[in-house]
Parts: sequence; C-alpha cells; structure tokens
Amino acid sequence: MFNDIGALELVTIVVLAILVFGPDKLPKVIQDVSGIIRKIRSFSDSAKQDIRSELGPEFKDFEFEDLNPKTFIRKQLTENEDLKEIRSSFDLRKELNDVTDAVNSREADAAAAPAGASATPAGTGPDLLKKPAAPAADQRARFDADAT
Repeated sequence: MFNDIGALELVTIVVLAILVFGPDKLPKVIQDVSGIIRKIRSFSDSAKQDIRSELGPEFKDFEFEDLNPKTFIRKQLTENEDLKEIRSSFDLRKELNDVTDAVNSREADAAAAPAGASATPAGTGPDLLKKPAAPAADQRARFDADAT
C-alpha cells in the first residue's frame, strides 16, 4: 500500500505528525495506530481462514491475491498451455516480412504493367492502395446545415 512513499514524503509525514500531535503524545498515537493495524490484520487473516474452511477441500490452493484482475490475467497468460503453444508457433517477423514482400511485389507489378492496362489482375477486386476518384457533383450527398 505504501510502496511508493519516498524519503521526502516520509519526513513530511513525521514533521506533520509532530506538529499535529506534539512530541508528548506522538509515541502514544503511534502505539494506538500500530495496535489498530495489528487488529485489522488479525481480523483479515481470520476471515480468510473462515472463507477457506467454508469453501472446502476442492479450493485448498485458492489464493485471495488471484482475485486481483492483474494477477488473474497474468496467471492465465503464463499458465495456459494453449496460449504458450500459439505464442511459440507465431513468428511476427516472418509474418511482417511476408506482408512486406507481397506489397513490394504488387508495387513492382503495377510499375511494370503498361499504362493502358489495369493495375489489378482480373477477378481480384479493386486496388485498395489507390485513392478512389471523387464522385461527380450530382452523385455527392447534399449537405444539410440544419441537420447538424
């Protein structure tokens, strides 16, 4: 909970505690706060033990830290055998190189084709790399200023 408190923040808290409670009452306040923290921890531990005993033996390896979404996702990603197999079989560099080669060969084919010929082979559909031509004035959707 307090893992990110630095030395300057700690000194500031101590100085504020001395100013608020005074040097006479500060040891008593620290004792009271540490006692309250001990009671909360013991209450929490007993509640965890009660929950584990109520769940039964099938949940003997249940950890409450697994209920944290970050921990749960990390555990599922590292322990799932199917994901490990998929991760090991997938090579991102190879996939990127294949896509780059396909794009470069398409550009080379388009540059080598005659000016009158179509850049896309028949039956493959439109060339998605080309910008479509602007529609004629009568085909454009009319702008309605009142509708916006």
